Amino acid sequence: MALFRQVAERVPGYGAFLAEHGVRPGDVTTPADFARLPMTTKENYIRRHPLPAVCRDGVIGDMIAVSSGSTGAPTFWPRSAADEAAVADRFEQVLADAFGARGERTLAVVCFALGTWVGGLFTLACCRHLAARGLPITAIAPGTDKREILRVIPELAPHFDQVVLLGYPPFLKDVIDAGAAAGVPWADYRLGLVTAGEVFSEEWRTLVCERAGIPDPVLRTASLYGTADAGVLANETPLSIDARRFLASRPEAARELFGAARLPTLAQYDPYSRLFETDGGTLLFTGDNGVPLIRYHIADEGGLIGHEELLSFLRARGHRPAVPTEPALPFVYVFGRGRFAVSYYGANVYPENVSVGLEQPEVNAMVTGKFVMEVVEDESRDRRLHITVEAAPGLDLAGDRGAELAIGVAVLAQLRRLNGEFATYVPPDRQPPVIRLRPAGDPEHFPPGVKHRYTRH
Repeated sequence: MALFRQVAERVPGYGAFLAEHGVRPGDVTTPADFARLPMTTKENYIRRHPLPAVCRDGVIGDMIAVSSGSTGAPTFWPRSAADEAAVADRFEQVLADAFGARGERTLAVVCFALGTWVGGLFTLACCRHLAARGLPITAIAPGTDKREILRVIPELAPHFDQVVLLGYPPFLKDVIDAGAAAGVPWADYRLGLVTAGEVFSEEWRTLVCERAGIPDPVLRTASLYGTADAGVLANETPLSIDARRFLASRPEAARELFGAARLPTLAQYDPYSRLFETDGGTLLFTGDNGVPLIRYHIADEGGLIGHEELLSFLRARGHRPAVPTEPALPFVYVFGRGRFAVSYYGANVYPENVSVGLEQPEVNAMVTGKFVMEVVEDESRDRRLHITVEAAPGLDLAGDRGAELAIGVAVLAQLRRLNGEFATYVPPDRQPPVIRLRPAGDPEHFPPGVKHRYTRH
Protein backbone atom coordinates (compact mmCIF):
# COMPACT_ATOMS: atom_id res chain seq x y z
CA MET A 1 0.00 0.00 0.00
CA ALA A 2 2.85 2.39 0.80
CA LEU A 3 4.48 1.59 -2.54
CA PHE A 4 1.17 2.16 -4.35
CA ARG A 5 0.72 5.58 -2.75
CA GLN A 6 4.30 6.56 -3.59
CA VAL A 7 4.04 5.40 -7.21
CA ALA A 8 0.66 7.08 -7.71
CA GLU A 9 2.16 10.36 -6.47
CA ARG A 10 5.62 10.29 -8.03
CA VAL A 11 5.40 8.27 -11.28
CA PRO A 12 3.70 10.44 -13.93
CA GLY A 13 2.65 7.58 -16.18
CA TYR A 14 0.99 5.65 -13.36
CA GLY A 15 -0.90 8.72 -12.20
CA ALA A 16 -2.21 9.12 -15.75
CA PHE A 17 -3.04 5.40 -15.91
CA LEU A 18 -5.14 5.62 -12.75
CA ALA A 19 -6.94 8.73 -14.04
CA GLU A 20 -7.76 6.94 -17.29
CA HIS A 21 -9.43 4.18 -15.25
CA GLY A 22 -11.27 6.56 -12.95
CA VAL A 23 -9.27 5.61 -9.86
CA ARG A 24 -8.57 8.20 -7.17
CA PRO A 25 -5.49 7.10 -5.19
CA GLY A 26 -6.92 8.41 -1.94
CA ASP A 27 -9.81 5.96 -2.21
CA VAL A 28 -7.45 2.97 -2.12
CA THR A 29 -7.14 2.29 1.61
CA THR A 30 -7.60 -1.46 2.13
CA PRO A 31 -6.17 -4.68 0.65
CA ALA A 32 -9.55 -5.24 -1.01
CA ASP A 33 -9.28 -1.82 -2.68
CA PHE A 34 -5.78 -2.67 -3.85
CA ALA A 35 -6.96 -5.98 -5.35
CA ARG A 36 -9.49 -4.07 -7.46
CA LEU A 37 -6.89 -1.80 -9.04
CA PRO A 38 -6.61 -2.27 -12.81
CA MET A 39 -3.77 -4.52 -13.87
CA THR A 40 -0.86 -3.00 -15.75
CA THR A 41 0.79 -4.68 -18.74
CA LYS A 42 3.42 -3.84 -21.32
CA GLU A 43 0.64 -3.00 -23.78
CA ASN A 44 -1.68 -0.89 -21.64
CA TYR A 45 0.97 0.86 -19.55
CA ILE A 46 4.67 0.54 -20.41
CA ARG A 47 4.35 1.07 -24.17
CA ARG A 48 1.74 3.81 -23.87
CA HIS A 49 4.05 6.22 -22.07
CA PRO A 50 7.48 7.71 -22.78
CA LEU A 51 10.24 5.96 -20.86
CA PRO A 52 10.80 8.75 -18.29
CA ALA A 53 7.07 8.84 -17.48
CA VAL A 54 7.09 5.33 -16.00
CA CYS A 55 10.08 6.12 -13.77
CA ARG A 56 9.97 7.70 -10.33
CA ASP A 57 9.82 11.53 -10.61
CA GLY A 58 10.08 11.15 -14.40
CA VAL A 59 13.82 10.45 -14.18
CA ILE A 60 15.44 7.44 -15.91
CA GLY A 61 17.68 5.40 -13.59
CA ASP A 62 21.44 5.05 -13.71
CA MET A 63 21.42 2.00 -16.02
CA ILE A 64 19.21 0.55 -18.74
CA ALA A 65 18.72 -3.11 -19.60
CA VAL A 66 16.85 -4.65 -22.51
CA SER A 67 14.39 -7.51 -22.33
CA SER A 68 15.14 -10.58 -24.41
CA GLY A 69 12.07 -10.01 -26.53
CA SER A 70 10.88 -13.64 -26.28
CA THR A 71 7.29 -12.53 -26.82
CA GLY A 72 7.78 -9.54 -29.06
CA ALA A 73 9.93 -6.48 -29.57
CA PRO A 74 12.63 -5.83 -26.96
CA THR A 75 11.70 -3.41 -24.17
CA PHE A 76 13.93 -0.97 -22.27
CA TRP A 77 14.00 -1.29 -18.48
CA PRO A 78 15.78 1.41 -16.44
CA ARG A 79 17.14 0.27 -13.11
CA SER A 80 19.34 1.48 -10.26
CA ALA A 81 21.84 0.16 -7.75
CA ALA A 82 19.01 0.00 -5.22
CA ASP A 83 17.12 -2.44 -7.48
CA GLU A 84 20.18 -4.66 -7.67
CA ALA A 85 20.61 -4.61 -3.89
CA ALA A 86 17.04 -5.88 -3.43
CA VAL A 87 17.51 -8.64 -6.00
CA ALA A 88 20.87 -9.55 -4.46
CA ASP A 89 18.88 -10.87 -1.48
CA ARG A 90 17.62 -13.69 -3.72
CA PHE A 91 21.18 -14.49 -4.82
CA GLU A 92 22.25 -14.47 -1.18
CA GLN A 93 19.53 -16.97 -0.34
CA VAL A 94 20.94 -19.31 -3.00
CA LEU A 95 24.69 -18.75 -2.81
CA ALA A 96 25.03 -18.19 0.93
CA ASP A 97 22.13 -20.08 2.53
CA ALA A 98 22.03 -23.10 0.19
CA PHE A 99 25.57 -23.28 -1.25
CA GLY A 100 27.42 -22.17 1.90
CA ALA A 101 29.19 -19.19 0.33
CA ARG A 102 29.43 -17.33 3.64
CA GLY A 103 32.21 -19.62 4.75
CA GLU A 104 33.67 -20.82 1.44
CA ARG A 105 35.68 -18.98 -1.18
CA THR A 106 33.37 -18.98 -4.18
CA LEU A 107 34.12 -18.35 -7.84
CA ALA A 108 30.90 -17.19 -9.54
CA VAL A 109 31.13 -17.68 -13.31
CA VAL A 110 28.46 -15.58 -15.07
CA CYS A 111 27.45 -17.42 -18.24
CA PHE A 112 24.40 -15.32 -19.14
CA ALA A 113 24.56 -13.10 -22.22
CA LEU A 114 26.36 -9.81 -21.63
CA GLY A 115 25.77 -6.46 -23.32
CA THR A 116 22.39 -4.73 -23.16
CA TRP A 117 20.51 -7.94 -22.34
CA VAL A 118 19.47 -8.05 -18.73
CA GLY A 119 20.80 -11.40 -17.52
CA GLY A 120 24.58 -11.13 -17.52
CA LEU A 121 25.27 -7.66 -16.16
CA PHE A 122 22.45 -7.88 -13.61
CA THR A 123 23.81 -11.18 -12.30
CA LEU A 124 27.34 -9.79 -12.18
CA ALA A 125 26.13 -6.73 -10.27
CA CYS A 126 24.28 -8.86 -7.73
CA CYS A 127 27.36 -11.03 -7.14
CA ARG A 128 29.38 -7.89 -6.48
CA HIS A 129 26.73 -6.66 -4.04
CA LEU A 130 27.20 -9.89 -2.10
CA ALA A 131 30.96 -9.40 -2.09
CA ALA A 132 30.41 -5.88 -0.74
CA ARG A 133 28.36 -7.43 2.08
CA GLY A 134 31.42 -9.42 3.09
CA LEU A 135 30.79 -12.75 1.40
CA PRO A 136 33.99 -14.29 -0.06
CA ILE A 137 32.63 -14.29 -3.63
CA THR A 138 34.74 -13.50 -6.68
CA ALA A 139 32.93 -13.06 -9.99
CA ILE A 140 34.12 -13.48 -13.54
CA ALA A 141 31.88 -12.88 -16.55
CA PRO A 142 32.84 -14.73 -19.73
CA GLY A 143 29.20 -14.56 -20.84
CA THR A 144 28.19 -17.03 -23.52
CA ASP A 145 31.72 -17.51 -24.90
CA LYS A 146 32.07 -21.23 -24.29
CA ARG A 147 35.77 -21.33 -25.15
CA GLU A 148 36.51 -18.53 -22.69
CA ILE A 149 34.49 -20.25 -19.96
CA LEU A 150 36.45 -23.46 -20.43
CA ARG A 151 39.72 -21.50 -20.51
CA VAL A 152 39.27 -19.51 -17.30
CA ILE A 153 37.69 -22.13 -15.04
CA PRO A 154 40.59 -24.64 -14.97
CA GLU A 155 43.02 -21.81 -14.25
CA LEU A 156 40.99 -20.16 -11.49
CA ALA A 157 39.07 -23.01 -9.86
CA PRO A 158 42.02 -24.40 -7.83
CA HIS A 159 42.13 -21.11 -5.89
CA PHE A 160 38.55 -21.50 -4.61
CA ASP A 161 36.53 -23.85 -2.42
CA GLN A 162 33.67 -24.03 -4.91
CA VAL A 163 32.72 -22.90 -8.40
CA VAL A 164 29.20 -21.76 -9.28
CA LEU A 165 28.05 -21.54 -12.92
CA LEU A 166 25.16 -19.14 -13.57
CA GLY A 167 23.34 -19.30 -16.92
CA TYR A 168 20.48 -20.63 -19.01
CA PRO A 169 19.89 -24.37 -18.47
CA PRO A 170 20.64 -25.68 -21.99
CA PHE A 171 23.74 -23.52 -22.26
CA LEU A 172 25.14 -24.73 -18.93
CA LYS A 173 24.57 -28.31 -20.09
CA ASP A 174 26.49 -27.50 -23.28
CA VAL A 175 29.35 -26.09 -21.20
CA ILE A 176 29.46 -29.11 -18.91
CA ASP A 177 29.35 -31.57 -21.81
CA ALA A 178 32.01 -29.70 -23.78
CA GLY A 179 34.19 -29.42 -20.70
CA ALA A 180 33.91 -33.12 -19.94
CA ALA A 181 34.89 -33.92 -23.54
CA ALA A 182 37.91 -31.64 -23.16
CA GLY A 183 38.98 -33.27 -19.90
CA VAL A 184 37.80 -30.58 -17.48
CA PRO A 185 37.62 -32.29 -14.03
CA TRP A 186 34.26 -30.86 -12.97
CA ALA A 187 34.00 -33.12 -9.91
CA ASP A 188 37.18 -31.56 -8.49
CA TYR A 189 35.68 -28.07 -8.46
CA ARG A 190 32.72 -28.69 -6.10
CA LEU A 191 30.36 -27.27 -8.69
CA GLY A 192 27.08 -25.47 -8.09
CA LEU A 193 24.57 -24.47 -10.78
CA VAL A 194 22.27 -21.45 -10.82
CA THR A 195 19.88 -21.29 -13.76
CA ALA A 196 17.13 -19.00 -15.01
CA GLY A 197 14.87 -18.47 -17.98
CA GLU A 198 13.42 -21.95 -18.59
CA VAL A 199 11.47 -24.68 -16.88
CA PHE A 200 13.35 -27.98 -16.84
CA SER A 201 12.55 -31.48 -15.63
CA GLU A 202 13.99 -33.27 -12.63
CA GLU A 203 15.42 -35.82 -15.06
CA TRP A 204 17.38 -32.97 -16.61
CA ARG A 205 18.62 -31.83 -13.22
CA THR A 206 19.73 -35.36 -12.32
CA LEU A 207 21.45 -35.91 -15.67
CA VAL A 208 23.38 -32.63 -15.61
CA CYS A 209 24.46 -33.16 -12.00
CA GLU A 210 25.74 -36.64 -12.84
CA ARG A 211 27.80 -35.24 -15.72
CA ALA A 212 29.10 -32.39 -13.57
CA GLY A 213 30.04 -34.60 -10.63
CA ILE A 214 27.47 -32.94 -8.35
CA PRO A 215 26.44 -35.51 -5.71
CA ASP A 216 23.38 -33.71 -4.30
CA PRO A 217 21.14 -31.81 -6.76
CA VAL A 218 18.93 -30.58 -3.92
CA LEU A 219 21.74 -28.67 -2.22
CA ARG A 220 23.91 -27.68 -5.21
CA THR A 221 21.44 -26.36 -7.81
CA ALA A 222 18.87 -23.58 -7.90
CA SER A 223 16.66 -22.02 -10.54
CA LEU A 224 15.74 -18.33 -10.38
CA TYR A 225 12.37 -17.01 -11.51
CA GLY A 226 13.37 -13.69 -13.00
CA THR A 227 12.21 -11.20 -15.58
CA ALA A 228 13.73 -8.19 -17.28
CA ASP A 229 10.79 -6.22 -15.89
CA ALA A 230 11.72 -6.64 -12.23
CA GLY A 231 14.83 -8.75 -11.76
CA VAL A 232 14.57 -11.95 -9.72
CA LEU A 233 11.10 -12.46 -8.29
CA ALA A 234 11.61 -15.82 -6.58
CA ASN A 235 14.13 -18.63 -6.31
CA GLU A 236 14.34 -22.33 -5.75
CA THR A 237 15.44 -23.42 -2.29
CA PRO A 238 16.46 -26.85 -1.01
CA LEU A 239 12.91 -27.19 0.31
CA SER A 240 11.24 -26.37 -3.00
CA ILE A 241 13.63 -28.66 -4.92
CA ASP A 242 13.05 -31.51 -2.47
CA ALA A 243 9.29 -31.09 -2.89
CA ARG A 244 9.52 -30.86 -6.68
CA ARG A 245 11.64 -34.00 -6.95
CA PHE A 246 9.08 -35.87 -4.85
CA LEU A 247 6.24 -34.63 -7.07
CA ALA A 248 8.17 -35.46 -10.25
CA SER A 249 8.08 -39.11 -9.24
CA ARG A 250 4.32 -38.94 -8.63
CA PRO A 251 2.63 -37.31 -11.65
CA GLU A 252 -0.86 -37.79 -10.21
CA ALA A 253 0.02 -35.89 -7.03
CA ALA A 254 1.67 -33.14 -9.11
CA ARG A 255 -1.41 -32.91 -11.31
CA GLU A 256 -3.62 -32.64 -8.21
CA LEU A 257 -1.49 -29.87 -6.74
CA PHE A 258 -0.75 -27.85 -9.87
CA GLY A 259 -3.79 -28.74 -11.99
CA ALA A 260 -1.71 -29.62 -15.04
CA ALA A 261 0.09 -32.47 -16.75
CA ARG A 262 3.44 -30.67 -16.68
CA LEU A 263 5.73 -29.91 -13.80
CA PRO A 264 6.28 -26.19 -13.16
CA THR A 265 9.21 -24.45 -11.56
CA LEU A 266 8.49 -24.34 -7.82
CA ALA A 267 10.16 -21.45 -5.99
CA GLN A 268 9.81 -19.44 -2.81
CA TYR A 269 9.38 -15.67 -2.67
CA ASP A 270 9.53 -12.88 -0.13
CA PRO A 271 6.16 -11.06 -0.16
CA TYR A 272 7.78 -8.01 1.47
CA SER A 273 9.93 -7.63 -1.66
CA ARG A 274 7.61 -8.85 -4.44
CA LEU A 275 3.89 -9.31 -3.87
CA PHE A 276 2.31 -11.98 -6.09
CA GLU A 277 -1.35 -12.31 -7.01
CA THR A 278 -3.14 -14.58 -9.45
CA ASP A 279 -5.69 -13.88 -12.14
CA GLY A 280 -7.32 -16.69 -14.10
CA GLY A 281 -4.37 -19.04 -13.71
CA THR A 282 -1.77 -16.38 -14.52
CA LEU A 283 0.56 -14.37 -12.30
CA LEU A 284 0.84 -10.70 -11.57
CA PHE A 285 3.17 -8.97 -9.14
CA THR A 286 3.88 -5.67 -7.43
CA GLY A 287 7.44 -4.54 -6.83
CA ASP A 288 9.72 -1.55 -6.53
CA ASN A 289 12.18 -1.28 -9.41
CA GLY A 290 13.70 1.34 -11.70
CA VAL A 291 10.23 1.18 -13.26
CA PRO A 292 7.96 0.59 -10.23
CA LEU A 293 5.22 -1.87 -11.13
CA ILE A 294 1.81 -2.14 -9.48
CA ARG A 295 -0.28 -5.27 -10.16
CA TYR A 296 1.77 -5.96 -13.28
CA HIS A 297 0.41 -8.84 -15.35
CA ILE A 298 3.39 -10.77 -16.63
CA ALA A 299 1.21 -13.44 -18.31
CA ASP A 300 3.17 -16.37 -16.92
CA GLU A 301 0.89 -19.30 -16.17
CA GLY A 302 1.15 -20.41 -12.55
CA GLY A 303 -0.16 -20.00 -9.05
CA LEU A 304 0.59 -19.58 -5.35
CA ILE A 305 0.79 -22.06 -2.47
CA GLY A 306 1.14 -21.21 1.20
CA HIS A 307 4.15 -22.56 3.07
CA GLU A 308 2.19 -24.74 5.49
CA GLU A 309 -0.27 -25.67 2.73
CA LEU A 310 2.51 -27.30 0.70
CA LEU A 311 4.07 -29.04 3.71
CA SER A 312 0.67 -30.44 4.68
CA PHE A 313 0.11 -31.69 1.13
CA LEU A 314 3.45 -33.49 1.21
CA ARG A 315 2.88 -34.96 4.68
CA ALA A 316 -0.50 -36.31 3.63
CA ARG A 317 1.30 -38.28 0.92
CA GLY A 318 3.96 -39.65 3.21
CA HIS A 319 6.75 -37.22 2.40
CA ARG A 320 8.68 -35.26 4.99
CA PRO A 321 11.41 -33.11 3.45
CA ALA A 322 14.95 -34.01 4.53
CA VAL A 323 16.02 -30.34 4.39
CA PRO A 324 15.24 -27.31 6.59
CA THR A 325 11.69 -26.01 6.13
CA GLU A 326 12.51 -22.47 7.27
CA PRO A 327 12.24 -19.63 6.50
CA ALA A 328 8.47 -19.99 6.17
CA LEU A 329 8.18 -18.21 2.83
CA PRO A 330 5.25 -18.88 0.46
CA PHE A 331 5.66 -20.69 -2.84
CA VAL A 332 5.01 -19.60 -6.42
CA TYR A 333 4.84 -22.13 -9.23
CA VAL A 334 5.50 -21.10 -12.81
CA PHE A 335 4.72 -22.96 -16.02
CA GLY A 336 5.84 -20.16 -18.31
CA ARG A 337 3.75 -18.68 -21.09
CA GLY A 338 0.92 -20.75 -22.54
CA ARG A 339 1.78 -19.64 -26.07
CA PHE A 340 4.95 -21.74 -25.81
CA ALA A 341 2.87 -24.92 -26.11
CA VAL A 342 1.55 -26.30 -29.39
CA SER A 343 -2.00 -27.55 -29.82
CA TYR A 344 -2.29 -31.01 -31.41
CA TYR A 345 -5.70 -32.65 -31.77
CA GLY A 346 -6.93 -30.34 -29.01
CA ALA A 347 -4.17 -31.37 -26.61
CA ASN A 348 -1.62 -28.86 -25.39
CA VAL A 349 1.85 -30.32 -25.90
CA TYR A 350 4.42 -28.64 -23.69
CA PRO A 351 8.18 -28.43 -24.16
CA GLU A 352 8.65 -29.84 -20.66
CA ASN A 353 6.98 -33.10 -21.70
CA VAL A 354 9.33 -33.53 -24.67
CA SER A 355 12.40 -32.61 -22.62
CA VAL A 356 11.82 -35.53 -20.27
CA GLY A 357 11.86 -37.91 -23.25
CA LEU A 358 15.18 -36.54 -24.49
CA GLU A 359 16.67 -36.96 -21.02
CA GLN A 360 16.06 -40.71 -20.89
CA PRO A 361 19.28 -42.73 -20.52
CA GLU A 362 18.84 -44.59 -23.81
CA VAL A 363 18.99 -41.37 -25.87
CA ASN A 364 20.43 -38.51 -23.82
CA ALA A 365 24.01 -39.03 -25.02
CA MET A 366 22.87 -38.40 -28.61
CA VAL A 367 21.34 -34.97 -28.05
CA THR A 368 21.96 -31.60 -26.43
CA GLY A 369 18.42 -31.28 -25.09
CA LYS A 370 17.42 -28.48 -27.47
CA PHE A 371 14.57 -29.03 -29.89
CA VAL A 372 11.88 -27.23 -31.88
CA MET A 373 8.37 -28.64 -32.04
CA GLU A 374 5.63 -27.68 -34.45
CA VAL A 375 2.44 -29.11 -35.91
CA VAL A 376 2.83 -29.59 -39.67
CA GLU A 377 0.15 -30.25 -42.29
CA ASP A 378 1.07 -32.56 -45.16
CA GLU A 379 -0.27 -32.52 -48.71
CA SER A 380 -3.35 -34.44 -47.56
CA ARG A 381 -3.97 -31.85 -44.79
CA ASP A 382 -3.17 -34.43 -42.15
CA ARG A 383 -1.45 -32.94 -39.11
CA ARG A 384 1.58 -34.46 -37.42
CA LEU A 385 3.69 -33.40 -34.47
CA HIS A 386 7.20 -32.65 -35.77
CA ILE A 387 10.14 -32.33 -33.38
CA THR A 388 13.51 -31.17 -34.71
CA VAL A 389 16.24 -32.22 -32.26
CA GLU A 390 19.79 -30.93 -31.93
CA ALA A 391 22.40 -33.71 -32.03
CA ALA A 392 25.23 -33.66 -29.50
CA PRO A 393 28.37 -31.85 -30.71
CA GLY A 394 30.62 -34.04 -32.80
CA LEU A 395 27.91 -36.56 -33.71
CA ASP A 396 26.87 -36.85 -37.35
CA LEU A 397 23.30 -38.01 -36.83
CA ALA A 398 21.41 -35.91 -39.38
CA GLY A 399 19.11 -38.34 -41.18
CA ASP A 400 20.11 -41.29 -38.97
CA ARG A 401 16.81 -43.16 -39.04
CA GLY A 402 17.74 -45.53 -36.22
CA ALA A 403 18.62 -42.67 -33.87
CA GLU A 404 15.47 -40.75 -34.83
CA LEU A 405 13.28 -43.79 -34.16
CA ALA A 406 14.90 -44.33 -30.75
CA ILE A 407 14.32 -40.71 -29.81
CA GLY A 408 10.74 -40.90 -31.03
CA VAL A 409 10.05 -43.94 -28.86
CA ALA A 410 11.52 -42.25 -25.76
CA VAL A 411 9.61 -39.00 -26.33
CA LEU A 412 6.32 -40.77 -27.04
CA ALA A 413 6.55 -42.82 -23.86
CA GLN A 414 6.95 -39.69 -21.75
CA LEU A 415 4.23 -37.79 -23.60
CA ARG A 416 1.81 -40.61 -22.84
CA ARG A 417 2.97 -40.86 -19.22
CA LEU A 418 2.95 -37.16 -18.37
CA ASN A 419 0.28 -35.62 -20.58
CA GLY A 420 -3.18 -37.07 -20.08
CA GLU A 421 -4.65 -34.76 -22.73
CA PHE A 422 -2.20 -36.08 -25.30
CA ALA A 423 -2.88 -39.72 -24.40
CA THR A 424 -6.64 -39.19 -24.52
CA TYR A 425 -7.21 -36.71 -27.34
CA VAL A 426 -4.67 -37.72 -29.96
CA PRO A 427 -5.57 -40.82 -32.03
CA PRO A 428 -3.05 -43.60 -31.32
CA ASP A 429 -1.82 -43.71 -34.91
CA ARG A 430 -1.11 -39.95 -34.77
CA GLN A 431 0.69 -40.00 -31.43
CA PRO A 432 4.24 -40.99 -32.57
CA PRO A 433 6.09 -37.73 -33.27
CA VAL A 434 8.10 -37.19 -36.43
CA ILE A 435 11.70 -36.75 -35.27
CA ARG A 436 14.34 -34.99 -37.36
CA LEU A 437 17.93 -34.73 -36.11
CA ARG A 438 20.03 -31.71 -37.03
CA PRO A 439 23.70 -30.96 -36.28
CA ALA A 440 24.65 -28.92 -33.21
CA GLY A 441 24.39 -25.21 -33.97
CA ASP A 442 22.20 -25.72 -37.05
CA PRO A 443 21.57 -22.09 -38.12
CA GLU A 444 17.92 -22.63 -39.00
CA HIS A 445 16.84 -24.25 -35.74
CA PHE A 446 19.66 -23.82 -33.20
CA PRO A 447 21.59 -20.63 -33.96
CA PRO A 448 24.26 -19.98 -31.32
CA GLY A 449 24.21 -16.91 -29.13
CA VAL A 450 20.44 -16.29 -29.02
CA LYS A 451 17.72 -17.36 -26.63
CA HIS A 452 16.36 -20.65 -27.88
CA ARG A 453 12.67 -21.00 -28.82
CA TYR A 454 11.19 -24.45 -28.42
CA THR A 455 8.04 -24.00 -30.51
CA ARG A 456 6.99 -22.76 -33.91
CA HIS A 457 3.43 -21.91 -34.83
